[in-house]
Amino acid sequence: MTSLSGNLLSNLLQFSRLLRRIGLDIPADSMHGVAEGLTLIDLGHRSDFYHTLRTLLVRRPQDLVVFDQAFHLFWRPPPGTHTRHDRETTDKRPGASPPGADKPSISPAPDADNERDNAALRLEQVAALTYSARHASRTKDFATFTDEEIAQAHAMLATLTWTPGQRLTRRWQTGHGPAIDMRRTIRQSLRHGEIISLPRRRRRLHTRPLILLCDVSGSMERYTRMLLHFVHTLAIGFGRVETFLFSTRLTRVTRQLERRGADEVIPGLQRHVPDWSGGTRIGDALRHFNITWARRVLERGPVVLLISDGWDRGDPKGLGTEMARLHRSSYRLIWLNPLLGSPRYQPLTRGMQAALPWIDDFLPVHNLASLDALAIHLNQLPARRRSQPPEAASRRATHHGRTSHLHL
Repeated sequence: MTSLSGNLLSNLLQFSRLLRRIGLDIPADSMHGVAEGLTLIDLGHRSDFYHTLRTLLVRRPQDLVVFDQAFHLFWRPPPGTHTRHDRETTDKRPGASPPGADKPSISPAPDADNERDNAALRLEQVAALTYSARHASRTKDFATFTDEEIAQAHAMLATLTWTPGQRLTRRWQTGHGPAIDMRRTIRQSLRHGEIISLPRRRRRLHTRPLILLCDVSGSMERYTRMLLHFVHTLAIGFGRVETFLFSTRLTRVTRQLERRGADEVIPGLQRHVPDWSGGTRIGDALRHFNITWARRVLERGPVVLLISDGWDRGDPKGLGTEMARLHRSSYRLIWLNPLLGSPRYQPLTRGMQAALPWIDDFLPVHNLASLDALAIHLNQLPARRRSQPPEAASRRATHHGRTSHLHL
């Protein structure tokens, strides 16, 4: 009996998340049985590895085709390498591709649910997470990423869990809560002739909406490609997302990002943003957002992610005014700055100085580790906004748990 390595266990958890996203019924405790089963086989035999996962994870016959596609893409060996089983034999099942095939055909099962229509897109997003754990560097700066590393990073982002908190609605539902459900109490009393119990009810919870405001000006050019992949991952993987790009003007790109592959949509975004790689007027862009879009998209307490390096050519006073207005309308206002990844960086520009008093969280967004930390931070947001005086927020910037004092 052998023990499983940390990398393999991590990839198994990511693989189970992928199967759930494409519609397979994977019980929450199934990976415990998988981990135990894999200790009983020779992991060098890809066929044994494949059949063990298929036996323990597939519960319905109609899921076999989709599972095979997910397995071939997720556990694909690096180009030019082959497992022992690949050299000896191939899968003989009709219509199946070899376990080591680099480019299996992708088509949903004929009787798959509508939920599985986008399975191919989601599988492509995680194809770089392979059997040999070929991951892009977590600490490498996005500005130096190659095209291949960006594709791998995009695949890794798809496996992260993005849940920016929940909010209490005005609707009620049955459950253990503080309020008595009078309707159910009366119905039960009519049925039994007396009040036997007092059923309870509680408020419904809804996931908070997410608003993305991303700077695509010339000063952000080194980071734009990777950050757009990050924005695309959130746009297709989250329930309700509104996405805007800005330079000197604001452009809504929500519809362009909906349910489309990154390789198809990201190169075409430049056609929809007339001031791409131009100057930066953050205050003017936020003013346009507050006047034109705020009432439409800022209801129900959204989390706002503003991605920019803070280099602004506009009026700092106007930027401060619009940031204050945006802060009042949102549940959480988070500024993501790629320059914050440098230990020598200090937000001394006039634009950043004007914006800082109204920022709830000032975080870096320069490598995969920072995005991983962002996902954890969003998942741990408190249920209620913690009120703090603007003076306190303007004197600190959070950088991976470290506090940097700003010179005001």
